[in-house]
Amino acid sequence: MKKDTLTVGFMLFALFFGAGNLIYPPTLGDESGTSYWAAIVGFVLTGVGLPILAVTAISFVKNDARELADRVHPLFGAIFTSVVYLAIGPFFGVPRAATVAFEMSMEPFTSASPFILFLFTTFFFLLVYFISMNPSKMVDRVGQLLTPFLLFAIVILCVGGFMLLNNDVQSPSEKYAESPLFTGFVEGYLTMDAIAALAFGIIVVNAFKDRGITSRNALIQSTLKAGLVAGIGLVSVYASIGWIGTKMGASGNFSNGGDILSSAANTMFGNFGAILLGIIVALACLTTSVGLVVACGQFFHRLTGFSYHWIVALVTIVSYLIANQGLNTIISVSVPVLTFLYPIAIVLILLTFLQPLFDGNAYVYRGAILMTGFISLYDGLTEYGISMPAVTSVMEHLPFFSLGLGWLVPAVLGGLIGWFLKRNPALSYSK
Repeated sequence: MKKDTLTVGFMLFALFFGAGNLIYPPTLGDESGTSYWAAIVGFVLTGVGLPILAVTAISFVKNDARELADRVHPLFGAIFTSVVYLAIGPFFGVPRAATVAFEMSMEPFTSASPFILFLFTTFFFLLVYFISMNPSKMVDRVGQLLTPFLLFAIVILCVGGFMLLNNDVQSPSEKYAESPLFTGFVEGYLTMDAIAALAFGIIVVNAFKDRGITSRNALIQSTLKAGLVAGIGLVSVYASIGWIGTKMGASGNFSNGGDILSSAANTMFGNFGAILLGIIVALACLTTSVGLVVACGQFFHRLTGFSYHWIVALVTIVSYLIANQGLNTIISVSVPVLTFLYPIAIVLILLTFLQPLFDGNAYVYRGAILMTGFISLYDGLTEYGISMPAVTSVMEHLPFFSLGLGWLVPAVLGGLIGWFLKRNPALSYSK
């Protein structure tokens, strides 16, 4: 059983460790400088802690994340979960992984022409489609074959960073000067892992069921252990590649985390470094894309009744078309959507573990999610560049608003209002 836990844990690590996981920690390290350790702790809370909680939360239900969201309302469950799967799947997550894989593994050796991107994504998505068609074998293919190569390449890069990069660590940028912990916390949203975990959770649960584990308590324990295996790997890698970013801060200005890692790899190992980084990125983005396509296929198969194989084909084709629009276009649209979705997902995950305190009453779920959704919708719209001066003047009075956590107190308040209605049914409509 320990072998199964490690295998599934390695698979989960590989599914989580994709495009965002590679490009954001180095940027955090570069910008936070001497405040790095506080910033990376905040990043780990949302980039590792929440995904593990989300995966474990799925082990509490029979099917998928929709059952968690249905506790608010069945209509909310269907809509919110579908939006989450579309966001982490064909609209943002999978295309982003493919384009990051291209820019960091192929572009250094070729031109940046749309034709080369077309050729690369054609091969990339054919491979994703082939692996995704048989999800029962994905654990073995990813957990036993791809992940060890990925980990080995990452270890070489990280060891080189600690031994070969000797630059002084710079002072933090203005962004991280005052509240590095909370800034890192919000930056962890960009990995997409907490909402991706809502999709990956059922893959983990099914993997353990295929290995003969059927009781609820055993599934919860096994899922948590696999999550911890993945979490240890993620924390180790984030801390290491983030530290590389701090060491590269004195080497110049960088456009993104990929640029930082590319420069670091070239500084440490020359051309071999570029090849090594290309292998890391290609494997990381491939495994994440496969996991997301499989999760979308399984979810929409259950939701619509359409053939799993046809849904996988459609998700792959849509991802392929969007990937060829380029990384900048994908990021410009995805960040506002993630800003809206992430707080709702966080509150939903936390309520799953807190529900024994309020007997899982729907009013508590509805109050907390409604208040969270209102604030996160504002945050998402402002990320799109929509100016709302009157609303902003009110929002600025919310606690933690300047830290990007303006939704926190309203979520608690909404939950308390729901709890009060639960205790006073005469004040509320019956279910």
